[in-house]
Amino acid sequence: MTSLRMAISEFRRLTAGRMPALAILAITLIPTLYASLYLWANHDPYAKLSSVQAALVVDDVPAQSDQSGEIHAGRDVAHDLREDGSFDWQEVSEAEARQGVQDGTYLFALTIPREFSSALASTADFEPKKAELTLTTNEANNYLSTTIADQVLSKVSGSIAQNVSEQAASAFLLGFSTLHDQLLQAGDGAQRLADGLVDAESGAGQLRDGAGELVSGQQQLLGGQQQLASGIDQAASGADQLAAGAATLAPGARQVADGNAQIAQIGDEIANASQTANGDLDTIRADIVQQLDAAGISDPQRQQILDTLDGFRQPLDDLNDRVQSTSGQLDQLASGSQQVADGAQRLADGSATLAGGLGTARSGSQQLVSGQQEALSGAQQLQSGAGELADGIGTAQTGAQELADGLADGVSSIPALDEQRRDETAQTIASPIATEDVSQASADSYGAGLAPFFLSIGAWVGAYVMFLLVRPLSNRAIAARQSPLRTALGGWLTPAAIAVAQSVVMLFVVRFAVEIDWVRAGYVSLLLALVSVTFVAIVHTLNAWLGTVGQLLGLVLLVLQLASAGGTFPWQTLPGPLQVVHHVLPMTYAVDGLRHLMYGASLESLPRTVAVLVAYIVGALALTCAAAYRRRIWTVSQIKPEIAL
Repeated sequence: MTSLRMAISEFRRLTAGRMPALAILAITLIPTLYASLYLWANHDPYAKLSSVQAALVVDDVPAQSDQSGEIHAGRDVAHDLREDGSFDWQEVSEAEARQGVQDGTYLFALTIPREFSSALASTADFEPKKAELTLTTNEANNYLSTTIADQVLSKVSGSIAQNVSEQAASAFLLGFSTLHDQLLQAGDGAQRLADGLVDAESGAGQLRDGAGELVSGQQQLLGGQQQLASGIDQAASGADQLAAGAATLAPGARQVADGNAQIAQIGDEIANASQTANGDLDTIRADIVQQLDAAGISDPQRQQILDTLDGFRQPLDDLNDRVQSTSGQLDQLASGSQQVADGAQRLADGSATLAGGLGTARSGSQQLVSGQQEALSGAQQLQSGAGELADGIGTAQTGAQELADGLADGVSSIPALDEQRRDETAQTIASPIATEDVSQASADSYGAGLAPFFLSIGAWVGAYVMFLLVRPLSNRAIAARQSPLRTALGGWLTPAAIAVAQSVVMLFVVRFAVEIDWVRAGYVSLLLALVSVTFVAIVHTLNAWLGTVGQLLGLVLLVLQLASAGGTFPWQTLPGPLQVVHHVLPMTYAVDGLRHLMYGASLESLPRTVAVLVAYIVGALALTCAAAYRRRIWTVSQIKPEIAL
């Protein structure tokens, strides 16, 4: 009898009657019920979280910020959560939320405290305080409630942090733009100051030249006065020469008086120019103060600049005082010269009067010489002071130009951002990283992600329950001394055929009833059929060798593979011993192969998967052959087993 005929005979035995046929049908559907019901229940739970009620407590009070105005962040967060629709948010009081989480009405509660907006506003006003959100969970309602709620809290916190960072960056960049504009204005003012000081330096140069001319005139005047003194001395030597000298003296004295008047007038003009220049310094200083205030220069920097300018002021004030004093002396000199001229005229008119007043004239002439010497000294001081003024204004002009250049350099180093660039830059600062998900293979839903695992489990369950009805080895074939290989194949082919039917029904229901889709449907069907017959071969071997104990070991192997196959979390997270089991048991390779086929991933590992499964089939059949050979010798345990189902 061939293996195929033995398999057909076993199949006829199993279907000989209504109840056996129904039992075979039930066995065929058990893997489908297991896999499809679980995958149906977990098809896409995340898409249905919008029906899960969560409590939202909004105690927040709007806050005022000097930088951002009114902030009502708590109400904004509540609005965004309801608009997002991830959960069925119910806005309730704090007591209702606490009670609802406790009795299971709400999966969790999110509380926005009273100071939430105030804390966020504190960062804009540079008095930072951390804003708090309170998350209330109860894992007695669901052990994933804390994990889900933490993800919601992380998402909300990240969104709020991004918004706050964006607002802070926008205000920071706006300050840059304002500083840029103010420094630009300060630079313009400093440039105008430098240009004005150029004009002032030119005026001071003119003042210095005028003072030089004054010194020259004073020197000439002093020489004339000395000559006059000598003439008076000579006039005193003899009265006879007085009349002739007086006639000559009168015109000369008048010329001297006119010259002194002109010199006095020049001195007045120089004094007026000096006084005007000194008054302009006050105006220039006031303009500088206004420009520094408008530029937003700090108080220490402004005071340093003003102190530098004031350092040049005192010498100019002293010089102006000396110029005014000298001008007054020149006026006195002009007046005295006029008197001398009048006296000379009177001397000409009356020699007798001249003789009497000659002593007075000698004394006045000496005083006049002394006054002219003082006037000369004052003019020389005026000339020196005017030079110092010109030098000081030149230094001030150089400093003002350096200030203007420095401000221009500062302005060039500060970016000038318009509103659009500020917004774009603030958004980039708040969220500097853009992520891109590149999926080499992906499942469409949570259920699709679990499908390879539960299809494999269903295949093992189908193989396990099958041997509750199917005999692993034919006693007739063993008694007839059939070849152990034929006996083993004959015992394996019938459950293998049923297992293939199980896999086809299971895939059909999962695909069209549960609506879990995948790619490479044909390859998936072939691989799952291979997985099913492999599992049948393993359970077949266990039953052929150990009978009822082997059936129990099949259940133990199922439990081991549930823990070690890596169907949910990565296998690297398993404890060390289970990682060893992971690489040994066949469900690992079944799950891995189905994943690569169903998700459209690379097929590089598929040959290894097929090789491992085929190796298990060959090894299991070899062991079954050994069991068939061993059972050719009947023992008491075969006739009456110690454990029977």
